[in-house]
Amino acid sequence: MLSVIVLNCNKAGYSAMLLDSLLATRDVDLELILVDNGSTDATPRVLSDFAATARDAGHGARVLTFAENIGAIRGRNEAMAVAGGDHFAFLDNDTVVRDRDWAARLLAVLAGDPEIGIVSPKLVFPWAPYPIEFAGCDVTVGGRVVYRGRGEACDAPEFAARRDCACLISACIVFPRHLYDRFGGLDEVYSPVQYEDLDFCYRVRREGYRCVYVPEVEMYHWEHTTTAGSSGINFQMVTLRNGRTFKQRWAEMIAHDAQLGDEAAKWRELTKFGLDEVPAPEFRR
Repeated sequence: MLSVIVLNCNKAGYSAMLLDSLLATRDVDLELILVDNGSTDATPRVLSDFAATARDAGHGARVLTFAENIGAIRGRNEAMAVAGGDHFAFLDNDTVVRDRDWAARLLAVLAGDPEIGIVSPKLVFPWAPYPIEFAGCDVTVGGRVVYRGRGEACDAPEFAARRDCACLISACIVFPRHLYDRFGGLDEVYSPVQYEDLDFCYRVRREGYRCVYVPEVEMYHWEHTTTAGSSGINFQMVTLRNGRTFKQRWAEMIAHDAQLGDEAAKWRELTKFGLDEVPAPEFRR
């Protein structure tokens, strides 16, 4: 069973789209753990209604409700503490399933090689022609994070092969439960959010496991929506602070891994669209 952990803090329309798409998942039993971080919009009703629908469809489902926003890190840690699956998946509520067999394919990659610890699909923007948002992470010699393939064509051949990566982002990752049992949850030194997923990947890699990008699986990702507008969080300050912690903690591994200079970390800005500006994303298969 795959325990799918979804963070939610308002953005009810995005949550509803993701959750509806999850019901199309094929060939894998799901346990859906829906974290509500103090939502004040229609999210509580959306999550409650969906949990009932998911149970009717034969999946496990529960809602963890917090009176305030406890952050992405603690929210996921609370969910993992009660999860019953032998594998865990993190999904942001601004992702949408593109391939109905996403879970089965990612789990098959993990099952095929015990040295693989964490896998991620190709993330694409949910508007035609579906440019790449994320095809794995590189980290520069100075510790800056690079999203491979950002803005490139979805079928670009240089991003069509599986690849070991320095780290992966938690918008969509799958990993076996034994990694949580062995290493614990996300490090709350990074609370409320930012760099905790990269840190988890480095902790796992330090013990000999691999983080692998799996391009034959695709997931839509709106990007920068799940945590956008969260009150009381200075994202610029948090990003700088947590980035410094990450770079200092993993300086030796970063220096060993780095194949890129800092000039490679220039962020490619793309035109963004909102939920009401594009058609509902369609399944690819």
